[in-house]
Amino acid sequence: MRSVQFTEYGPPSVVHVAEVAAPHAGPGEIRVAVRASGVSAGEMLLRSGGMRDVVPMTFPYRTGFDAAGVVDEVGDGVTDVGVGDEVFGWADAATRGANAEFAVLAAWAPKPSSWSWEEAGGAAGSVETATRVLDRLAVGAGHTVLVQGAAGGVGTVAVQLAAARGATVIGTASERNHDFLRSLGAEPTTYGTGLVERVHALAPAGVDAVFDCAGGALPDLVAIAGDAARVVTICDFTAPAHGVHLSYGVPVDETGTALGSPADPLALHGLTIAVTLASEGRLRVPVTAAFPLAEAAAAHELSETRHARGKIVLVS
Repeated sequence: MRSVQFTEYGPPSVVHVAEVAAPHAGPGEIRVAVRASGVSAGEMLLRSGGMRDVVPMTFPYRTGFDAAGVVDEVGDGVTDVGVGDEVFGWADAATRGANAEFAVLAAWAPKPSSWSWEEAGGAAGSVETATRVLDRLAVGAGHTVLVQGAAGGVGTVAVQLAAARGATVIGTASERNHDFLRSLGAEPTTYGTGLVERVHALAPAGVDAVFDCAGGALPDLVAIAGDAARVVTICDFTAPAHGVHLSYGVPVDETGTALGSPADPLALHGLTIAVTLASEGRLRVPVTAAFPLAEAAAAHELSETRHARGKIVLVS
């Protein structure tokens, strides 16, 4: 089968499609014929070597954390889906490789009928990340939460999930994305100089939590929250210097369980919530661009601009 991979650290041009042996579903897993899969911003750091001291890897590295497709193989012990079912989910933590014609999933849920294949293919990673962070911050009804970088792949989902919990959401983005954020349920403001004052004007009583999806502004975000313990970042590796928690799903989640493993209840928790909200018309997955597998390098180039609205996906 065709699979996207890279065999050395470097720029987007090192990403290419290779012919590899198709994986097979092990116990507690399923294999899908992939219709669409997500391009993760985190993999830009992995590919560039920016996380080599945090996440060691062996080459070739097959890319892709999340995918949607049609089940074509069911592993031992799996009883909730069958061949021919349409699902979306998270790839096995050890093999990943969702940017391919076939992928093994360890956490999955039924594909919502209201979502296109592209939306479903880019959903699971953002849903898991957003749920993990909102849970850690204990965001709930009556709270005010700031999402820094709210127009990106994770940010757009985080805004909607926080709003669904009954929280008031403030989201930062460039002005061209402000109407877009309003459509998702957030009160928009711009990032950069003066952020503390702008957020205070929108939330004079303060904010209860800050979810950083952008990086580069932790001193301001801590000032806004009033306590570093109320800030979580998914992308700023200076977090320890500011007393802020850095949350990332590779190689383990917040509990120490391998993310995407059959034993990972957090991934399933987030996917289940997403299916319910999608069925109610309360969760969508904005897709900014869909590329064929052969153009995976171009997808990485777009992701690295950090100006993409919503998710970038590959279609098989």
